[in-house]
Amino acid sequence: MKTFFIALRTATCTIIAVLLFGWVILRARTFDPKFGVFLPAWTETPGIILAVAGGILVLLCFGIFVVLGRGTPSPLDPPREFVAVGPYRYVRNPIHIGQVTLFTGLGLYIRSVSILLFALAWLLFCHLYLVYVEEPSLKRKFGATYEKYFRAVRRWIPNIAHIRKE
Repeated sequence: MKTFFIALRTATCTIIAVLLFGWVILRARTFDPKFGVFLPAWTETPGIILAVAGGILVLLCFGIFVVLGRGTPSPLDPPREFVAVGPYRYVRNPIHIGQVTLFTGLGLYIRSVSILLFALAWLLFCHLYLVYVEEPSLKRKFGATYEKYFRAVRRWIPNIAHIRKE
């Protein structure tokens, strides 16, 4: 029953995030005519692939947080257990990678330079948030367990040598 309520909270957070990001992205798109630059039609297919891949990665991570982390992806209701499985074995921030991939794919699909710029701005925001807020918080919360994980797993780009050892 507890997992059901965690899943319900995660679904609520997801719906709110989709509505918020949807609104922001649609607002950003209004700047495209001002830039006067539009992407070529061939970007639609890679855009679909990236958007779907990013969305699947985000949803997979949300599921892992619900089932194993016993919490949601929201900083207001974070996982209670340390999670280092699935995509978290290879990078420390697969949710953010999934989000940026999804936004980039959406920008390519819609052929919007503004959305691509938003994806870049979101990546920068996430990086700063991780470095100055989330990582210090996780070090305090999970101590030596997170410190070991922090040293072994990269923030954004998987360590190929680490993957080959497995």
